Amino acid sequence: MEEAQVIQAVQRMQEYIETNLHRKITLKELANVAGYSPWHAARLFKEVTGKPPFDYIRALRLTQAALLLRDEEVKIIDVAMDFVFDSHEGFTRAFSREFGMAPSKYGRQTPPIKLFMPQKVFDTYQSMHKGENKMSEKKETKTVFVQVIERPARKLLLKRGVKATEYFGYCEEVGCEIWSVLTSVKEALYEPIGMWLPSHLIREGTSQYVQGVEVPLDYANFIPEGYELIELPPCTMLVFQGEPYDDIDFMAEIGAIWEHAKRFDPTVYGYQWAPEAAPRFQLAPMGYRGYIEAYPVKAISNS
Repeated sequence: MEEAQVIQAVQRMQEYIETNLHRKITLKELANVAGYSPWHAARLFKEVTGKPPFDYIRALRLTQAALLLRDEEVKIIDVAMDFVFDSHEGFTRAFSREFGMAPSKYGRQTPPIKLFMPQKVFDTYQSMHKGENKMSEKKETKTVFVQVIERPARKLLLKRGVKATEYFGYCEEVGCEIWSVLTSVKEALYEPIGMWLPSHLIREGTSQYVQGVEVPLDYANFIPEGYELIELPPCTMLVFQGEPYDDIDFMAEIGAIWEHAKRFDPTVYGYQWAPEAAPRFQLAPMGYRGYIEAYPVKAISNS
């Protein structure tokens, strides 16, 4: 049995689960989607994703339920029924085990929690086996869009690494699940970002590359263990955005934007680079929108 075929079968099961998350899902259905016997499909699913199918389904349902409780005024019993739990009590027990607090408390306080955000396994497999994790294998982006944006004074909820200067080193140091916590922050001004901190924001013994989410100056919610809240002044950013691309090509697209930024002259916009003014940041690579990265700049003085 070829590895790629197995991983494709598991991704088919993942996609079936996502599509049918609000109805009862049987192992026989998953097996039919995968093209294996129920026993074999369940074994392969756990080997590839790290979770048995129904643990995976429960975790995904609880994450979607948490987001609903965070963002909308809903009754817990309605959420429980919507995500195929038999009772209010059963949902409360499962939610409490998953996130360490009852859904009623979470709905009132909405602190950052660790969401379950699984990757599509075959997409990840293709990316790893295509050799795109080498920055030297760059692909030319036909068009790069450039715009200037203003960021207000704000705070940054972040988690530092140790020596990391880029994403993969950061994942090795602190794990790749930080994003799931950052995504849960209700008060976020924008989506989570990976950042290269300016030197004055790097604490001794910590990394240049970090991940975080920007929140309002009056943010007063829970700060998870190992995270930190710092203040950032207003800043101007020059944003580079490439064309849409196939997700498996994300490393080549990052490299192409980096090369474009190196060659770019910000004076054509009336700015100059200001690397100490703010963190340079990247958004999560998503092929449908093109790779996006932002660099701090300041206006050129006329005096």
